[in-house]
Amino acid sequence: MNEIFFVYIMTNPRKTVLYTGVTNSLPRRVYEHKEKLAPGFASRYNVTDLVYYETAETAEAAIGREKQLKAGSRRRKIELIKSMNPTWRDLSDKL
Repeated sequence: MNEIFFVYIMTNPRKTVLYTGVTNSLPRRVYEHKEKLAPGFASRYNVTDLVYYETAETAEAAIGREKQLKAGSRRRKIELIKSMNPTWRDLSDKL
């Protein structure tokens, strides 16, 4: 059975911070961010709202896409989020 990988963007409640990550279990990873289970950037900046995600068929493809997004500008990330989620609503309730 093939595993699915996710590239995702999360933000804080004020929508001032963007965090891009990759995982093989989006529900688990979003839960970890919301509960601040791992110290680091996401917990320090209260990153709790899932505002964008996409899938990849391999870990290599997901990591490559994550690097591409991280290398891009904030403006480009905002455009990407708005293309999928114009109101920036927290998508985690749909997981």
